[in-house]
Amino acid sequence: MKNNYQLLIFDWDGTLADSIGRIVQAMNVAAERAGEAPSEEAAVKGIIGLALAEAISTLYPHLEPAQVEVFRQHYADVYTALDQQPSPLFEGVLESLDAFRAEGYRLAVATGKARRGLDRVLKANGWEGFFDITRAADETRGKPHPLMLEEILAHCQVEPGQALMVGDSAFDLQMANNAGMHSVAVGYGAMSLQALAEFGPQLCIDHFSQLREWLSGSAQIQIPR
Repeated sequence: MKNNYQLLIFDWDGTLADSIGRIVQAMNVAAERAGEAPSEEAAVKGIIGLALAEAISTLYPHLEPAQVEVFRQHYADVYTALDQQPSPLFEGVLESLDAFRAEGYRLAVATGKARRGLDRVLKANGWEGFFDITRAADETRGKPHPLMLEEILAHCQVEPGQALMVGDSAFDLQMANNAGMHSVAVGYGAMSLQALAEFGPQLCIDHFSQLREWLSGSAQIQIPR
């Protein structure tokens, strides 16, 4: 390692896994089942990263808590059916994560997914024991609250300045800022690099392998403004 980072923390959907389109589809099918109008794709992308109940309430603020729960169950049913074959990892993810481990980095996941869904995709990828720790939105505070990251830091006994949060949404980068951590924005997921740059990431990338190049010091990648 040629930097001060010891711990790399990754969002899942839109950062490691190419699942954004599936999330948008599931949200709109669930909306129809709940008797609500489908949302624009951009609106759904704008809530990816939040815990599911909060995401639904943001898209449909008129819903009462009981209605949100019905909607949430519709979404869970639809997404599970769509995700029988889990969304593929983005190009370069598998090779890079293996390399990061070989280079001595600690690895973690901080996701807006529920624990049940996260465990399903970890198992599908043969990653049950791959990460040092994983945190899901239904077992802690959701993004952008920093508790998820604080729990990961405490488990790994790493200081905020020695950790890096990698994500594709404003909520990922806000969470990192709230935890006093640096972040990396990826532009191939839910939000554009131009939109993410305002949250002050250390790095903006449009291919996962660029993260490894930057950490090794072999590439200089510009942050769009």
